[in-house]
Amino acid sequence: MRDGNWPPRVVMRRAAGLRTLESALHRSGLGPVAGVDEAGRGPSAGPLVVAACVLGPKAHNSLAGLDDSKKLAEATREALYPVITRLAVAWSVVVVPAAEIDAIGIHVANIEGMRRAVAGLGLTPGYVLTDGFRVPGLPAPSLPIIGGDASAACIAAASVLAKVTRDRMMVELDQRLPGYGFAEHKGYNTPRHEEALRRLGPCPEHRRSWRNVRDCAVPAPTAAELLAEVTAGSGGAA
Repeated sequence: MRDGNWPPRVVMRRAAGLRTLESALHRSGLGPVAGVDEAGRGPSAGPLVVAACVLGPKAHNSLAGLDDSKKLAEATREALYPVITRLAVAWSVVVVPAAEIDAIGIHVANIEGMRRAVAGLGLTPGYVLTDGFRVPGLPAPSLPIIGGDASAACIAAASVLAKVTRDRMMVELDQRLPGYGFAEHKGYNTPRHEEALRRLGPCPEHRRSWRNVRDCAVPAPTAAELLAEVTAGSGGAA
């Protein structure tokens, strides 16, 4: 006999496209459905940005072009951003700086960022869809979806929010720290970035736990070197 606590069985309507899973969850009484995704997991510079987004149960024509943010042109992402923030029932963006990533590790930072993004929604979702991996400690049942940003509209919306926010931050960072080309490569390990890193050394926004950054960092002086410098500065006087 079926446990009365389980939601009623629903039919997955493929015609709903990116809204298929969300629509099924809403029909089961498990809404609102939050999607969570991040941008900036792989770069060696800049923050990790995590977003959570809750879309209404009905599709909007103005979000018809919604897809995985990595598949969208920059102009399309920028155009979708204000539409998502206007139509979303709730949305939240969390920025995890490079220093925090170095302190706790990228995966832990990602998990913690997802928890914080959901907590920042201002409502308790009935269900949470995460992109890629399980996130323990969420306030509602959740389901990790491989390639979720191309499979669920709420995750795709979160991916656009995270990507646009991070890209804007990297453009601003390029103005504060010229020479690295952050506006162009957004902190990813392109040949230009690697060349600038070798030439200029790491900046405060580089992730020191990344091997390519460590390899370009000037090593801290040893105690013997510091003593020798002090002695030389005093003319060798005892």
